Amino acid sequence: MKNRQTLRLTEWDYRWEADYFITICTKDFKSKFGKIENGKMTLSPVGIIAELFWYQIPTFKTNISLGTYVIIPNHLHGILQVRDFSNKKETQSLISPQIKSYNKSYSTASPKEGSISAIVRSYKSAVTKHARRLGYSFEWQPKFYDHIIRDGKDFVRIENYIDNNIENWNKDRFFK
Repeated sequence: MKNRQTLRLTEWDYRWEADYFITICTKDFKSKFGKIENGKMTLSPVGIIAELFWYQIPTFKTNISLGTYVIIPNHLHGILQVRDFSNKKETQSLISPQIKSYNKSYSTASPKEGSISAIVRSYKSAVTKHARRLGYSFEWQPKFYDHIIRDGKDFVRIENYIDNNIENWNKDRFFK
């Protein structure tokens, strides 16, 4: 298996209680989620699938709450809030049991169950599977961006960024 450079902090356990700012992009930054016209985002069928499965994350991971999010033509931004509910029983994963039965060498390279990476991987997999099942060509960029939100000021700054993302779309670094 090819080693890929990680974007994650090596000293941080991404299962720890925190708020995480997540950015997930479509492959080659293609506008698969819809378009922005007159300051409003109109979701495509794939965009609708992406939004539906975003809302499903807390159903499958009971220690996750969703903060502010936005879906724009070629990526989404969202805040995932990890809380410690270790005494609660976890519901089923978005990943099927067959996929979970990796061989030992592959599973050591996989993200830890319940980590932000595992949650994003499950989310991306579910969106891709259902988009393709409905006949839509769809792929994600292989990685994603995360930022551990450090304090209230950082949280407000990121929330404002997300809330204003549609109106600032033409200034976005992923704008084509």
